[in-house]
Formats: sequence, C-alpha cells, structure tokens
Amino acid sequence: MIATRELTSGTQRTLLRELLRNRDGVTVDALTRALDISRNAVRQHITSLERDGLVARGKTQPSGGRPQQLYVLTSEGEELFPRQYSWFSEMLLQMLRGESGSAGLEQKLAEMGRAVAGSLQARLAREGDLNARIAAIADILQELGYDAAAKERDGELQIEAHNCVFHKLASQHPEVCSFDLALLSSCSDSEVEHSSCMVRGSDACRFRFLARGRPLPADGGSAPGD
Repeated sequence: MIATRELTSGTQRTLLRELLRNRDGVTVDALTRALDISRNAVRQHITSLERDGLVARGKTQPSGGRPQQLYVLTSEGEELFPRQYSWFSEMLLQMLRGESGSAGLEQKLAEMGRAVAGSLQARLAREGDLNARIAAIADILQELGYDAAAKERDGELQIEAHNCVFHKLASQHPEVCSFDLALLSSCSDSEVEHSSCMVRGSDACRFRFLARGRPLPADGGSAPGD
C-alpha cells in the first residue's frame, strides 16, 4: 500500500504538479524544460516516484524519431494533493440527519457497515473460530488505516485501534460509530461492545466480541469513565 509520505523535495512536488496538470502524460524532455534541471535529474526523480507508486509509464508519443515515453500521475499520486473528503462527508451526514433524524442516520450507517462486511466474507470464510476471525478483522482494519491490532485483554482477544479514521466526523456525529460496530459485528458474527472510544476521551478504541445473545452493558458499550 502506498504511503502518503511527505515529499521533502520541492522539485518532486513541482514534477507531480506538472503531471497533475497534464493528464495525458509528460515526456522527460518536457519535464526538463518545466523544472529547469538536467534530464538525468528528471530521470532520477521519476525512478524514485515510480518506485513509490506515485508515477507510472503511460503511452508513447511519436517524435519524428524514436517514440518518447509519457509519464503519468497514478491515483496514489493524486491523493498527495489536498482533498475535502471530510467536508463533503460532513455535509452528507448533516443532510441525512436532517431527513431521517439521529436514529435514521444510525440505521443508514449500520447498513453501510453490514454491506462492507458482506464484501469481506469471502476473505474471512476460511477463519475457523472467533479468535481467528478477530485477528483477520484487525488486519483488515490495519489496511484501512485504523492502526489496529488484536490484543489479549482481560482474558479475551479484543481489537484495539489507535487511529479513528472518522475521528472528526464522529466527534460531530456520534452516529458514525454505528458503522464500525455493524462492520465488526457482521464480520465476526458476534455482538460487539465498544468498551472505550477515542471520541469519548480514551487513548484508543477497544472492541470486545461477545457470543450472540450475551447481553451488552446497559449504556450501549461504553466503559466506565469513558
């Protein structure tokens, strides 16, 4: 997976911006003129950016002699430029809450969580028991950016996440947590207790997995003091 690393080189930022502005691709010669550096320097930057998955080879274009290679920005490279996903998501949540109320928004987000879980069932089907599923789910969350791991706690395997990928949204719309809970519950085929939550001031989000039919705490899963 591509690391959305910071580009310490201003030259690399300029090179990527040239590719962003020229979607069909740019040749080494054109980049040399745009960046005002040598062809060798351009090739070195391209090699580095290709290795990181930010730049790829596109088509070739005729030049009157040997065809020239075009270089293009990958989707991962585009993600290095500012996006307003959080702002757009917040508008959608506000609209859904206005139309359906808090309970309706929770229901919609839970449906989304279950739908995502359905797409993961083939990957999880080979896991024989609950603990194996919990470990596999933690790996999936890690891939999604949650900084999650399966950890033994109080004599049972739990998932602990140190990066809430929806933190800003969840702070303003607590209903967002219903997405995580529905996703984890459907993936594990168990009841899930959200025993601690970063939005409520904890150092991590922790999730317990309980057998179906075992009652959850009366407060919906928050740990004392959270």
